[in-house]
Amino acid sequence: MALRHLSLRDFVIVDALELDLEAGFTALTGETGAGKSILIDALQLVLGGRGDALWVREGQGRCDIAAEFDVPAGASEWLADQGFDSGADALLLRRTIDASGKSRAWINGSAATLTQLRELSEWLVDIHGQHAWQSLTRPAAVRALLDGYAGADLRALQSAWDAWQQAKAALATARGAQDNLARERDRLQWQIGELDKLAPSENEWDELNQRHTRLANAQALIDGASSAASILEGDDEGAALACLHRALAQLQALQDIEPEFRAMAEVLEATIAQAQDTVHGLHAYLRRADVDPQALAALDDRLALWLSLARRYRRPPEELPALLTSWRQELTALDASADLEQLETAANQAASVYVSEAQRISTLRSTAAPQLAAAVTDSMQTLGMQGGVFQVALDRLDAPSAHGQESVQFLVAAHTGSAPRAIDRVASGGELSRLALAIAVTTSELGSANTLVFDEVDSGVGGAVASTVGRLLQRLGQDRQVLCVTHLPQVAACADHHLLVRKQTAPSGTTSSVAPIDSDARTREIARMLGGERLSDTSLAHAEEMLQAPSLSTQQGGRSRKARA
Repeated sequence: MALRHLSLRDFVIVDALELDLEAGFTALTGETGAGKSILIDALQLVLGGRGDALWVREGQGRCDIAAEFDVPAGASEWLADQGFDSGADALLLRRTIDASGKSRAWINGSAATLTQLRELSEWLVDIHGQHAWQSLTRPAAVRALLDGYAGADLRALQSAWDAWQQAKAALATARGAQDNLARERDRLQWQIGELDKLAPSENEWDELNQRHTRLANAQALIDGASSAASILEGDDEGAALACLHRALAQLQALQDIEPEFRAMAEVLEATIAQAQDTVHGLHAYLRRADVDPQALAALDDRLALWLSLARRYRRPPEELPALLTSWRQELTALDASADLEQLETAANQAASVYVSEAQRISTLRSTAAPQLAAAVTDSMQTLGMQGGVFQVALDRLDAPSAHGQESVQFLVAAHTGSAPRAIDRVASGGELSRLALAIAVTTSELGSANTLVFDEVDSGVGGAVASTVGRLLQRLGQDRQVLCVTHLPQVAACADHHLLVRKQTAPSGTTSSVAPIDSDARTREIARMLGGERLSDTSLAHAEEMLQAPSLSTQQGGRSRKARA
């Protein structure tokens, strides 16, 4: 079991829909224009497809799509790495699109990006559209299909290719800019030499300014210290310390009478001690203080050099140390880039890594190509292309590329005796559709997604071939969950479950509904698909006969028709 439940609100012509999905092969049928592909469209959107305001039902503010899946093996670690709840027994995806086209998405209740939805979809659903054959004519899609079949992960190859291209570009740039590099190196060396004469250090500019200010005001500082010391301890009775001592004596004489004076006297004693410390400090400062014109002149010269270099390089003086550091780093980088031998070695090493990865991918492709060709050829025999042959051609490229050293092309001979040729030269649309179905069935059996969706891939087939298509999808449904939008009664009759899409027109607008059918309702739907809206006894009998035909599982010895849960 994979997709458990699908919920839609105001989506295109769907008002509200709650749909439980079963394991096995489920067919979706309905009249032309009923909206059979709406469920497929909704799935694509909730899995990160491109959103648009056109998906919102007319007259409504937004559409809402939610899908509940079993948690696929391997996805729990990804969920945890991305910050989503990974301990739940179900995986809930939700997406809304409003009438202005704005989209929002959630994974297990937490906001998510469309990129995260698309990454997660690789574990969940594999969709094959009704025009799947068109991708078989695109080289990139063909190559990706073979790589998927071969289990070839190209991420390491892409990384090696990028590293090689970067190394080659660095080497080419260095070779083409040797003269410029030499001039730039000379310029940096000269500038570094100029600043090295100054040898600026961090915070030195601020310290120089502080020292300059003190020296420039040395006489004023000496006069101020001398005056302060005289005020504190002068010879006259008005000196501060003399006054403090007299006040202390007065308090101490009366403190036995008034206890409060004792605390005041203690404070005053502390004040006198601090004043005496200040006096000692002032005398010490005066002993070492001196007016030093020579030191002031030296500071003037150094400050002038700082300012001169700052003006020359148009930087604030305090930024000169950082500027010198940056130039030294640039010179080191230039020396490294000018080392052609080192760059050549790096480019050769990167090329070697790329070649190793490309050869690994080539081996996987060359091994898988005949296996894929044989499997698709076998499927072609049962799809009305008896004698047809499918080939996978690997051609060496003239130059290596990000995706390897060979191109991949699908060739097909539709009938016995015809020569294999490129798929885009196969004229029959029916043959293209059947071939696409054969490839889809073959490759889907090895895919990682638990749910396979086929949207009218049976277009262009009929009769006995249609019955074969139904049995192929039924066979897939034994191991995977399969959903198929079909217009063929032979295909629908092979399904384990049947969903009917109906369109209703009312004054309030047109709506579409989806519901499971069984028994008589299913017989009538198969009969409608056989003979149109007017059901006859013959068409009903034929439909009943088709539904009662032995299933593939019965033919294979009673094996259960149900897919693995």
